[in-house]
Amino acid sequence: DRWRDDMGRPHPMALRQRVVAFVEEGNSHRSAAARFRVSVKFVNDMVILKRETGGLAPRVQGHGGGHGKLVGVGDWITARMKAKPDLTLNDLVDELADHHGIAIHRVSVWRFLRGLGLTHKKRPASPRAEAA
Repeated sequence: DRWRDDMGRPHPMALRQRVVAFVEEGNSHRSAAARFRVSVKFVNDMVILKRETGGLAPRVQGHGGGHGKLVGVGDWITARMKAKPDLTLNDLVDELADHHGIAIHRVSVWRFLRGLGLTHKKRPASPRAEAA
């Protein structure tokens, strides 16, 4: 679906330059939006971007990762999971609150562990394993 493929992509540099040049020639933001078939907000954003940065390069989108609550304690989490591999998510959440004062949801901890490659399914002991 073409609409989905274009979502999140920045407008081409040529369009950005033409829009800002049109405004700099003395035209209004609304007329620039109508002429180039973009939103008024886009025109406003491009004018502000040019004023603030001197250029029209797209800003980085998204969070970029590595900015969460757990980044500072990643080494501690890795060491903790190696020391006690049977630690549950709930236990780890409790320890993070107790030892580091970090209040965080268990899903966020799981995502962090997944990013470190430290997740695995815990299986209950089978009757065959208990008999042996």
